[in-house]
Amino acid sequence: MSQPLLEIIDLKKGFTIRNSNIGSIKTLLSWKKRSKPIYKDVLNGVSLSISAGECVALVGKNGAGKSTLLSIISRVYKPNGGEVITHGRIAPLLELGAGFHPDLTGIENVLFNGVILGLTRKQVRERMDSIIEFSELGDAVHQPVRSFSSGMLARLGISIAVHVDAAILIVDEVLAVGDYEFEEKCYQRISKFLAEGGAVLFVSHQKRAIERVATRCVWLKNGEVQMDGEVEETLRQYYLKDPVEFPI
Repeated sequence: MSQPLLEIIDLKKGFTIRNSNIGSIKTLLSWKKRSKPIYKDVLNGVSLSISAGECVALVGKNGAGKSTLLSIISRVYKPNGGEVITHGRIAPLLELGAGFHPDLTGIENVLFNGVILGLTRKQVRERMDSIIEFSELGDAVHQPVRSFSSGMLARLGISIAVHVDAAILIVDEVLAVGDYEFEEKCYQRISKFLAEGGAVLFVSHQKRAIERVATRCVWLKNGEVQMDGEVEETLRQYYLKDPVEFPI
């Protein structure tokens, strides 16, 4: 078997939650007793690996640790323990508008984000026409992105990500906001990306999306891997043991 492009080894992460119960200046002035900070474990020793050509879907209820895991892989958060080993460039799509400056135009944000993701300015300019064409935003790319809808932000973010020669694509629910035709085009691009030796890790609550592109499925619950295996069986066990309403 080839060397994994992404290795996650015994990953742990927790957050300290501070709640003073102060909701107004009056309460602040009159309230003496403050509650103690609460530490919450979010990831409890998660381990998995993803090889070239694999598209792995993460499923689990809200709060299971899915987005936290993706954020650590993308270096947004630092883990409290464990290790993430990557072989190749990562292109993260974690949140609509993340990394976009609202006062810059779409084109200016393409240049800005392309450089952040590891391209040179020359490389971004060489790919600019292709990025804009893939996004299908037309003349709107000349407008500040603060005027963009969620679908337009998704189009721009996805278009940049698939043009940066990444080895690993990290996606958190972004495809869900696109229209049907653009979503289909993204699926086709992901299939091509996998065929060329890339790897994809994505979070989705859409059963259809998971069955369409995933080659493997990982079920997270309470920050731990409950099951890692074939898509249909993992989803069946997820529905059976951790009932959740799945969008079609």
